[in-house]
Amino acid sequence: MIKMLWGLTAPQNKRMALLTPLLIIGEVLMEVSIPLLMAGVINQGVLAGDLAAVLRYGGGMAGMALLSLAFGVAAAKTSVTASVGFSENVRQALFYRVQDFSFANVDRFSTASLITRLTTDVGNLQMAFMMCIRMLVRSPVMLVSATLMALRLNAKLATIFLVAIPVLGGSLITIAAVTFPRFQRMLTRVDGLNARVQENLNAMRVVKAYVREEYETERFEQAADDLRRAMLSAEKLLVLNGPIMTFCMNACMIAVSWFGGQMIITGTMELGDLMSFLSYISQILMSLMMLSMIFVMLLMSRASAARISEVLREVPEIRVERAEPVTEVADGSIAFDGVTFSYGGADGVRVLKGIDLAIASGETIGIIGGTGSAKSTLVQLIPRLYDATEGRVLVGGIDVKDYDLTALRKQVAMVLQKNELFSGTIRENLLWGDEAATQEQIEAACRAASAHDFITSFPDGYETVLGQGGVNLSGGQKQRLCIARALLAHPKILILDDSTSAVDTATDSHIRQALRQQLPGTTKLIIAQRIASVMEADRIVVLSEGRIEAVGSHEELMERSAIYREVCESQQKGVA
Repeated sequence: MIKMLWGLTAPQNKRMALLTPLLIIGEVLMEVSIPLLMAGVINQGVLAGDLAAVLRYGGGMAGMALLSLAFGVAAAKTSVTASVGFSENVRQALFYRVQDFSFANVDRFSTASLITRLTTDVGNLQMAFMMCIRMLVRSPVMLVSATLMALRLNAKLATIFLVAIPVLGGSLITIAAVTFPRFQRMLTRVDGLNARVQENLNAMRVVKAYVREEYETERFEQAADDLRRAMLSAEKLLVLNGPIMTFCMNACMIAVSWFGGQMIITGTMELGDLMSFLSYISQILMSLMMLSMIFVMLLMSRASAARISEVLREVPEIRVERAEPVTEVADGSIAFDGVTFSYGGADGVRVLKGIDLAIASGETIGIIGGTGSAKSTLVQLIPRLYDATEGRVLVGGIDVKDYDLTALRKQVAMVLQKNELFSGTIRENLLWGDEAATQEQIEAACRAASAHDFITSFPDGYETVLGQGGVNLSGGQKQRLCIARALLAHPKILILDDSTSAVDTATDSHIRQALRQQLPGTTKLIIAQRIASVMEADRIVVLSEGRIEAVGSHEELMERSAIYREVCESQQKGVA
């Protein structure tokens, strides 16, 4: 895991990360020299009444302090540069990996969990990275250097540390073993809280419409309380770390003061040496305190690193099978050859069963069926948003698995059941279909989708800024913009997944007529609940429980499909 994360660090950040420990070592060496010079100031200067010695040793202390400061400032700069660059690379790697995920991969991670990993977990990892290249180097070097200097001054007094260090080490190891799984559970609770907030904000209109604010507040409070209890469970052990450290520090100071004082009385130790020794004790115990802080941070970051690695190690299920994939889609013909699909893989429940269907290029196909009949799932196999569990899907006579994904998806435009727009202007959203589209082409697509009139009714027209998800548009307006965006792509296959459900029948009819006139050679698949939306199609596919129940024209299906006839008659009664 560490090797993988280190591999994400850019070369320039690696140089900064490797330079930081060298600067830290320089800083520490200057610091540990100061108490030794202080002993000279006291023993040979103050006690002997030698002003020149005081100035000489004092000047040395000032010089060491300035050098230590210079090394410290440089180390701070390089460590921040390296850690910020590292976190940027990790975020990019996570985001790029998510972009490579198929729908099946995304289904394994909740949106809230991915957001937490990109923010909280990466932040923990950034802090841990900076602490590792600074404090994780500084603390051991300081500990070893100060201990060696203390041994040089008085080996007998230094044996006090032989008792304190094992106590501290054993305590930290015990706390680490128990706390790590608790931090993992805590981060899972963060995911849950984020999911609750995200769901509430997305569905705010529904919440207010049904007056469910109090219910949603209770659910949020429950999620927040779950997180609080998880944090307390993890932190209540970590809080023992501070008292243990403080106890050991004070015990060492008392022991050194007692035994050192006895040595001064007996004449086996000078006052300056004791003062210097006490300074080294402070450095040693401070380094142990820093190690304790690093220990806490690494516990949290270890859980975060595991969650980040889980995403980075997730293998995208959609892969190009051929070494040299096909980059051109010959035409818009589609064939389903014995296609079976389940969301859980081969062991999951089959939602599509034995689908055999051939569609000619340029044909208009209507698809109807009850809720849960897998209409959307069927069309999502065409651009490889999912892969068939069994059988083959062919586009232009070639298995979709043999295509370059970019080439295939550029020729298969989808207007999904859930319309998604992005923050930005209407023009910027439309240019997703074709970045090089001219204003004339944009307006032509919008006229075909019956969107031009409502766009020009806005004061800023095509430069109107949309809120996140297009919140300042109605459902029908969003659908028409998404259709216009798809038309700008000039695809060989156009899939409309119930994408005119929020528009009136007149607008729906206008859109279908425009599609026939402007895209005569494009294969069009129209999923709809309204019979009127598909009755003029060349053929209509009736799905029932994941199987094709019937295929034919409107007249043919009225004669031989009980399901189609029942739906049609019920809708006609509703109109009457």
